[in-house]
Amino acid sequence: MADIASKADMLAKLKGEAKRLGLNLHDESGEGFKGDVESILIKWMLGKKTAVYRMSVRLAEADHVIHFREVVKESSWGLLPPTLTVEKTSVKGWERSGTHSEKPLGGGGGTVDFGRVRETLKQTVAAGGWQFRLEGGKLP
Repeated sequence: MADIASKADMLAKLKGEAKRLGLNLHDESGEGFKGDVESILIKWMLGKKTAVYRMSVRLAEADHVIHFREVVKESSWGLLPPTLTVEKTSVKGWERSGTHSEKPLGGGGGTVDFGRVRETLKQTVAAGGWQFRLEGGKLP
């Protein structure tokens, strides 16, 4: 059986992975943390479309369980240029995986990967001997 990481070690590892993935982190009194990142999908002088990814992690030391929540919110304003939108997603229970890409005809654009953070943190949790629990239907 693999060694089980301490709460402090697990929290440090998860924060390190989240920072590496580009999330802005906010502490929650040593019990966990929240993170968010805004991706600009389309931006031009008459409008903008963004996707904001938010997540939260709460550690339950007694059970060695990580409680994870996530949400992606897209918003736009103004007149957007004609775009090609490609979305490849799969949904299994509360887990949404895949990508959403916006490609304006004039070039540029961006992509959001729905499962990248969750899957990376899930691997970190498993390596530390803890359990990963996705709490679907609840905002971070």
